[in-house]
Amino acid sequence: MRGVFVTGTDTGIGKTLVSAWLTHHWRAEYWKPVQTGATEDSDSATIAALAPAARIHPPAYVFQAPLSPHEAARKEGAAITLDGLKLPKTEGPLVVEGAGGILVPLTDTALTVDWVENLGLPTVIVARSGLGTINHTLLTLEALKCRHIPILGVVLNGPVNADNRAAIEHFGAVRVVAEIPPLDHADSAAIAALAPPAFPCPPCFPKL
Repeated sequence: MRGVFVTGTDTGIGKTLVSAWLTHHWRAEYWKPVQTGATEDSDSATIAALAPAARIHPPAYVFQAPLSPHEAARKEGAAITLDGLKLPKTEGPLVVEGAGGILVPLTDTALTVDWVENLGLPTVIVARSGLGTINHTLLTLEALKCRHIPILGVVLNGPVNADNRAAIEHFGAVRVVAEIPPLDHADSAAIAALAPPAFPCPPCFPKL
């Protein structure tokens, strides 16, 4: 298998758009393991619209409330287990999109980073390009590095900000692998028109 885990520095940061971009250009499959806020348009439905050729695997858990996974599950009298988050069988590369940031709780005892540590997938960090991104991105990088989780790079969403990019690369010792400008219309044509990733879909890494 080849693939990546897409995380973000916050919620609403553009992870789904970046996931669609990667899925389209790599001709990859897509999986959102935990979907919260299911009363709204789901991320899987968004991917289907933005990357219509993609094979989409259904979430392992779906909850209605737009809350962190552990709290959304509790509201419905359910519980997420890490054993229930097994990677689906695929025929090609896989893009896995997380819920919120890397330290979001999945269960009462496990954070997202605890699960990702055992996945064997390298990570892509999605961040906004503007004010506040340096701190949030460096904190996310630190959390991943503390667990020795491979980092493919950072994707910045929003107007180009050369100073923020330089600071993230310098202090984070990481590459900003792409900058995606604001899109007038976020649809499949806009995703297809974006320059493809300048890096290949990586192989999975051995679990640590």
